[in-house]
Amino acid sequence: MIVKENIEIGGRAFVKQYSDGGFYIERDGAKYAEAIDPADIPREYTETGEPIEIEGEQTEVEQKAEAYDYLTGRTESEVENDE
Repeated sequence: MIVKENIEIGGRAFVKQYSDGGFYIERDGAKYAEAIDPADIPREYTETGEPIEIEGEQTEVEQKAEAYDYLTGRTESEVENDE
């Protein structure tokens, strides 16, 4: 779902929009992680379903796999041998 927040920057009103699910938002074929537009220029965005990936950050699946390996006592070398 797209979240809209009214914010103020330098005494001017803006609307910040972003996905609460961590997805890119899109308007006119351009994708954004978040958008900040003047409040007097209404713009509508749609959620893409494409997750925003931050370099170096693990995905949820990777985090769960790492937690599983930790809880089951698997070592990193055992995990690498599975690949």
